[in-house]
Amino acid sequence: MRQLTSLDAQFLALESPRQSGHVAGLAILDPALPGDRRLELADIRRLMKERLPLLPPMRWRLREVPLGLDYPYWVEDEHFDLDFHVRELALPAPGSPAQLADQVARITSRPLDRARPLWELYLIHGLEDGNIAMLTKIHHAVVDGVSGAEIMGVLLDLAPEGRETPEPPEDIQEGLPGDLGMLARGVLGVPRYPLRLLRSLPSALPNLDETAFSTLPGAGTVARVTSRVQRALGSEIEPVERSNLRPPRTSFNGRISPHRRFTFGQMSLDAVKAVKDEHGYTVNDVVVAICASAVRRWLVEHDELPRVPLVAQIPVSVRTSEQTGTFGNRIVLMSVPLFTDEPNPRARLRMTHQALRVMKERHRALPAALLQDANHFIPPAVFSRAARLTFALSSSSPGRPTWNLVISNVPGPQFPLYCAGARLVANYPVSVITDGMGLNITVMSYCGSLDFGIVADRDQMPDVDRLIGWLGEGLEEIAPGSGSADRATRRRAGH
Repeated sequence: MRQLTSLDAQFLALESPRQSGHVAGLAILDPALPGDRRLELADIRRLMKERLPLLPPMRWRLREVPLGLDYPYWVEDEHFDLDFHVRELALPAPGSPAQLADQVARITSRPLDRARPLWELYLIHGLEDGNIAMLTKIHHAVVDGVSGAEIMGVLLDLAPEGRETPEPPEDIQEGLPGDLGMLARGVLGVPRYPLRLLRSLPSALPNLDETAFSTLPGAGTVARVTSRVQRALGSEIEPVERSNLRPPRTSFNGRISPHRRFTFGQMSLDAVKAVKDEHGYTVNDVVVAICASAVRRWLVEHDELPRVPLVAQIPVSVRTSEQTGTFGNRIVLMSVPLFTDEPNPRARLRMTHQALRVMKERHRALPAALLQDANHFIPPAVFSRAARLTFALSSSSPGRPTWNLVISNVPGPQFPLYCAGARLVANYPVSVITDGMGLNITVMSYCGSLDFGIVADRDQMPDVDRLIGWLGEGLEEIAPGSGSADRATRRRAGH
């Protein structure tokens, strides 16, 4: 048995009939296999069966503590059924990218079954270009971006022939406690709550406005007062200088519906690096700047461009090398201005570079366990209700959102990978939206491309597919010599 951390539990707590806590990935595979064969579902099932011993989280199911006295546990699923988790379907002709995007949106809108390990895999046939799509869906309580990449690293190979897999760790069987045993664990965990709270106070209180709890009345005041007290007492904990970012409200910052829109597309990594090299910036600087350009265009088209910058949430991993393979979530959520109010594209890029440099300095100053420490202010018995209340406050009017949208850039390998012998052509992320934050732009780099996956609320942004084209135009605006958007961006997306 393994207990969830407070941060893991938060991704369970945010779930409701309208919002889910799972993330997904849309892999596009060339189905040609050695020996003139084509990829079939049996090949994927065989791969999963072979690699599952190396992936403990894929066999874990959730076990709640009675009365919610403590955080839940992961336990081995004694009745694990691989056929339930690995499925296939086909798109109707012609199998366009728009049809694929719609199918992904429908599948990812459905919650995972909490009575089973929290993941599903769909092999999707019928794509018009002859490729096959593989959609993997796993709960954020199980993995963050880095640990999700570790799972994909186990499933993917460097050659179509596969590889010798290491021996799985020794399987130590332990009896699972019954309801009374779980209740006893919960009761024993109650005295740990005030101890966790006391340990968390010095680092969490002065940085409370760097968390989702910043929407609570008085959070900013508490953070400022605590910082001053710590300075007066000569604390060794260095308070972080405030940025005073105040997100404006947009139409994608309200209460979300149960339905999603998804769009995806590829961009040349070399084209982005050319901009980066010209200015001496980073790839991430360019990515965030072109995201600002695309979102600005959407706001202008809908006549709701704020006079101040939007505020983007950027997840940053704090996982150490010693924590590799431990799964779960080890992240902090950073805030950065998104300069949609700046009309000049090159000025927008320069301002983005400066803002991200400041964000990196703030990240170095923040405690690595800030989100987990902040969650310790809430007793486990009321944790789910409190988390949902926080999200509700961020989406209510006249309150202000904590962030306007998510932008996440995940570096990936720049060499070909294979899944059950099939070459990975592209790997598009499909992430999470919540009340108050109905737009998520996530990009993964792979084999010379940037693969963008954009998720939005179906009602708030029915035309979110237009962002893909506007990302390319945003790159063209800042490209050396300009006029390179058609070469830099290959549109592969629908709505």
